[in-house]
Amino acid sequence: MALIDSSGFAHVRLTVTDIERSKSFYDQVFGWPAAIDASESAGEPGVADSPEKFYGGVVYQTPQGTLFGLRPVGSDRFDSTRTGLDHVSFTVADRAALESAAAALGDAGIPHGDVVDLTDAGIAILSFQDPDDINVELTAPLS
Repeated sequence: MALIDSSGFAHVRLTVTDIERSKSFYDQVFGWPAAIDASESAGEPGVADSPEKFYGGVVYQTPQGTLFGLRPVGSDRFDSTRTGLDHVSFTVADRAALESAAAALGDAGIPHGDVVDLTDAGIAILSFQDPDDINVELTAPLS
């Protein structure tokens, strides 16, 4: 028996080097409304250590009801080969939505991979990098 009975993720927050650049990117890509935007206070004394001030970051409300946040932390670049986050994946309706997303990313000049079917997992994916080189993935069911 599990120690904790959880129904899943409530939120995910990524650390970023430039909050305004990252906000602009995620606003362009997903267009989700900001539930909380404390980014104007980033850099003020004490904000980087204050969960009450959301560390000077932004928290988006996804259509699914979960929260997705960005937290400014400095100049270290992301590395998926180190312990921590490998990538973050967001759901889209179907493979056609992945194809549309690939075209939209291309039209916006955002480099991306190909749509790849992972038949053993029953999904298709599309990967691209955010401004801090964090791998963002879109996932759709194959059926």
